[in-house]
Amino acid sequence: MSTQNILVVDDDPQIREVLGMALERAGFDAVMARDGAEGLAQARAANPSLAVLDIGLPEMDGLELCKAIRRDSDLPILFLTARDDEVDRILGLELGGDDYVTKPFSPRELVARVRAILKRTGGAATTGSTEESGKLQIGRLSLVPESHVCKVDDRSVTLTSTEITILGKLMSRPKQVFSRPALVDAIWGPGMVVSDRTLDSHLRNLRSKLAEAGCPDAIETLHGVGLRMGPCQGT
Repeated sequence: MSTQNILVVDDDPQIREVLGMALERAGFDAVMARDGAEGLAQARAANPSLAVLDIGLPEMDGLELCKAIRRDSDLPILFLTARDDEVDRILGLELGGDDYVTKPFSPRELVARVRAILKRTGGAATTGSTEESGKLQIGRLSLVPESHVCKVDDRSVTLTSTEITILGKLMSRPKQVFSRPALVDAIWGPGMVVSDRTLDSHLRNLRSKLAEAGCPDAIETLHGVGLRMGPCQGT
């Protein structure tokens, strides 16, 4: 099995060095970039399994870089942010980020987050496939988690890796009601600390995309209990 490449985009050389050492000790190959333009070039050339993006990059910041990457790839993205407010973090997730870590951070925590994302996404970015193996179907909604293909009828729906994981978990057990803690554990792994706002952001984006594609009833909320799949019949 080949070593997975992790792209780190940060303008601070000390952070690049610390992350590079931590990732390589964990068995990854670290690919470094100093700014957004270099990061975008490496995202396209180095075939990374995941990207770690600093939000506060000069010129093209991490959010703009995320948008540029998302135009042609569902590469898993972990944001680094030094800001105390939640706005940039949530905005980053709405743009297609999978998770975030706040500076100052523990390299061990960041590696754990990287591993958790790769575990739930399969560690590979895709641009789409017609692979039918493992297809899940509920009403008008279909999902092939391994090839990242989601459709409402014949209309493709572009989802992030985390959104695919959430939807796949719900679709695989359509009659089960998942409590919020159980859903967090199933997606991020037991022991990972994930804020309610992070989960809410992913769910809001997922619902919005499915509704826009014609399936607004895909995910039901049972207040005080949890979440489950809806009939996906649309309107």
